[in-house]
Amino acid sequence: MIFKSNSFSKNNNIHHAFFSRKNGTSKGIYGSLNCGLGSKDKKKYVDQNIEIVKKKIKTEFLFLPRQQHGNKIITLKKIPSKNKIKIGNADGIFTDLKKVAIGILTADCAPILLVDKTNKYICCIHTGWKGAFSGIIKNASTLFEKKKIKAKDIKVCIGPCISKDKYEVQLDFYNKFISNNKRYHDHFSFKRNKIFFDLRSFIIYQILKTRIPKSNITHIMKDTFANKSLFFSHRRSVAKLEKDYGRNLSIIIKSN
Repeated sequence: MIFKSNSFSKNNNIHHAFFSRKNGTSKGIYGSLNCGLGSKDKKKYVDQNIEIVKKKIKTEFLFLPRQQHGNKIITLKKIPSKNKIKIGNADGIFTDLKKVAIGILTADCAPILLVDKTNKYICCIHTGWKGAFSGIIKNASTLFEKKKIKAKDIKVCIGPCISKDKYEVQLDFYNKFISNNKRYHDHFSFKRNKIFFDLRSFIIYQILKTRIPKSNITHIMKDTFANKSLFFSHRRSVAKLEKDYGRNLSIIIKSN
């Protein structure tokens, strides 16, 4: 099963997909479309799942960063070695290459896809609280701006991620945000002596700070934690005392 942005889907030159965990080959806790190259799943299954994705989006090339939960984004200027999927330590990829898919792996963090209105540049970023807090969204916007693309001409889609009702945090987490900016309080809620963080609203706040219009932001409003049959979830796996977890893949590609 694949989820798509209606706004992005109207663009015939850009193809994208937020893949669910369905229709793959992995077994057990990784069932079934686990694309996590860094997971403890059997390599042959992950490789098969990657090939399923490549066939589905009709590309020979798919590249992913070695994610660090940071704010670095790689600019992909040429096609690396064909047998090399992961291309560097970062949490995003920016490119103008045609017929080359770039992707992000997530399991509660938010996958974010970006494209400019001229379809010249595409970008994908892995955005958990650390990346959003340390400025990965601003860094993505800056890459477009360096190519003379104005913020008002950047379109963004935020994919499936953990919901605010499932993202419980501790007081030190809350204090870290508030000590940086008191306005960050708006992205927390307090229920029954528990603190919950709204990752999606925090991401939206960071996007709007770059002057990308709210009208340019679309969403796949799916909760990775709650939808066990559709998505892998790190937090759900921890709660269930599972030894590991699968990863959901999100991709974007220019056709020409």
